[in-house]
Amino acid sequence: MASMRDIKRRKSSITSTQQITKAMKLVSTVKLQKAKTHAEQANPYFNYMFRTVSSMLGKTGSLDHPYLRGGESDRKAVIVITSNRGLAGGYNSNVVKLITQGDLPREQLDIYAVGNKGREGLAHRGYSIVKDLPELIEAPDYDEAAALTREVLGAYSRGEVGEIYLAYTHFKNTVVHEPKLIRLLPVEIDGAEETETDNVLMNYEPNEEEALDLIIPKYVTSMLYGALVEAVASENGARMQAMDSATSNAEEMISDLSLKYNRARQGSITQELTEIIAGASAIS
Repeated sequence: MASMRDIKRRKSSITSTQQITKAMKLVSTVKLQKAKTHAEQANPYFNYMFRTVSSMLGKTGSLDHPYLRGGESDRKAVIVITSNRGLAGGYNSNVVKLITQGDLPREQLDIYAVGNKGREGLAHRGYSIVKDLPELIEAPDYDEAAALTREVLGAYSRGEVGEIYLAYTHFKNTVVHEPKLIRLLPVEIDGAEETETDNVLMNYEPNEEEALDLIIPKYVTSMLYGALVEAVASENGARMQAMDSATSNAEEMISDLSLKYNRARQGSITQELTEIIAGASAIS
């Protein structure tokens, strides 16, 4: 059995750790409330944008446009959104697994890493990191998302990549966060919902190419910014849960150590009393 001194030192160390995890939980809770509100306010717009563009392109017909047919290159650009810090349970590793355990060949991927943890995890596994943007996840900004969109679309237009993907964590609620990998370009047309107007082709003014050149970049930017907002909320939700679990585990360990300390103290007292009684008996 460990000595009373060792148990006391261990208990003191765990108590200090518990204070840290409790403070981190409170900080994450405050940040989550703000991020959650932002995500819930922005989410309807981005969902409607996705449905509108998908419906519009579904009525386009056999329009030949680079954003619809895909590039000639077999390389794929993947925007990976993770956090800059750990201590968030499986939040970062789940996004990395979307890439490493998915169907996309490693040798064909160009990674645009938003967040240090995703960059570190993928670079360690030999993936090509084209761009590192750790500051973008700290305070998501629409203009910065648009700048990244222009850069990725530029590579797509030049034929350097043939497809563009987005990997992030979808925020469902405070305790449920779903890692997702979606294809942004070529645009996937969802034909699941049919209406009476599905047979009516879309008319563009002044022409199809100019309209799509304007609409698709805004669509990609909206999807990227929406993913950033949801990722921030998911990160703080995951960290709050992780720190809550760590605090509870520390409480259990402290309780167990207190019991062991009391037993060791009781054993020490009993031993001292036994020695005193034995000494007194020997003298008499």
